[in-house]
Amino acid sequence: MSTKESRRTRKVQESREAMASAAVDLVLAHGLDRVTVETISERADVSRRTFSRYFAGKEDAVVDALRADYARINAALAVRPADEAPLTAYYRALRSWLDDDPAAWHREPRSCDLLRLLHQEPSLLPAYLRVRDEAEGESVAIVARRLGLDAERELRPALAVSLAVGAFGTAVRFWIAPGATTPLPQLIDAAFAALADEPAPRTTGK
Repeated sequence: MSTKESRRTRKVQESREAMASAAVDLVLAHGLDRVTVETISERADVSRRTFSRYFAGKEDAVVDALRADYARINAALAVRPADEAPLTAYYRALRSWLDDDPAAWHREPRSCDLLRLLHQEPSLLPAYLRVRDEAEGESVAIVARRLGLDAERELRPALAVSLAVGAFGTAVRFWIAPGATTPLPQLIDAAFAALADEPAPRTTGK
């Protein structure tokens, strides 16, 4: 990539992040119903037309910050040692993100508020599911490459990612629960430890 293309890519990403950040700030402060695309655009200092080039609506902008977080997790997963089992690789990718990223959820107070909001505002759910499913699909592709398997034909990559994402999601639900005090990294450790301790089902006999 040339210097000019790199600069353009960086500016595009910065603009997208500014709009997403403005959307989250406004929605957490005023509620989704009271925030419009126009107010988000004004806060981010972009035109309404520019906003529409990036997002289909305010809901997409609100959840877009999570897209970047999942991308960081997948980037960490992609560089894990090839000899690690998929669940171990995903867990250690999560811990790498939690330990090294200054913007990881447990260091950003509004992240917890945003994740709670996803459970309170039904209209945000479709946008969030698109982001989550896209990230999960990329995780499956990464795991399949690590294993040398066809992600479309072999069950193992998708199953491994489903288990890992389930453990991650369970930890997050306990973290954002009312009155919860246990740190997210500790909950993720506990969730993956419980997953490892769960006995494998018997697939023969009755």
